[in-house]
Amino acid sequence: MEKGGSAAHWTPGSQILWRYRENAGEGFHIVRPVTVVRDDDEVLAVWLASGTECVKPVLADGTPVHVEPLESRYTKPRTVQRDRWFGTGVLKLARPGEPWSVWLFWEPGWRFKNWYVNLEAPQTRWEGGVDSEDHFLDISVRPDRSWRWHDEDEFAQAQRDGLMDRQLAERVRAAGRRAVEVINAWGPPFSEGWQHWRPNPEWGVPSLPDDWDRTPAHISS
Repeated sequence: MEKGGSAAHWTPGSQILWRYRENAGEGFHIVRPVTVVRDDDEVLAVWLASGTECVKPVLADGTPVHVEPLESRYTKPRTVQRDRWFGTGVLKLARPGEPWSVWLFWEPGWRFKNWYVNLEAPQTRWEGGVDSEDHFLDISVRPDRSWRWHDEDEFAQAQRDGLMDRQLAERVRAAGRRAVEVINAWGPPFSEGWQHWRPNPEWGVPSLPDDWDRTPAHISS
């Protein structure tokens, strides 16, 4: 990492981990190796390449989480398993201290599909990557700038199952409203032309380290 301002920044091409903690525990249940595109005081941009080995949550019997009925999706025992990110790659953008990240998706042939606002805890940084906690509620934004909420049913179920209390849920809703204000004003990162970005063809696919679940010795916002 290099020093930039008051914080350390990764150089473009560095390979780091983008992780999410469990909503009802201290472990990590989503881990994705990514390549740094840009990292400074304004934004961390990373590339999740197709074919990357990742860690994802599954039910204890191996059933994919999304297959389980919503009423029991968050109460049945879980574990994690290794899998690969298939399809087109994803560009992820996170501004320091912001309670969401913005993901860009493309169709095959680099036809831009949409932006996706993932509401989450502000990221904490450590030497190997960034950590956060997903907050269930999301927003998709089409190229014509229209938008809509996603996963409101999961957001409500998570509250019923005790994965977030009323105060946190209210903060998440408020964060979502602020994100909508940015969308309506067409502020960063939507206005910055990231949909025209392309990855460096010399970048390889990052590998998933054996100690992907290690606890950082030091983290910072």
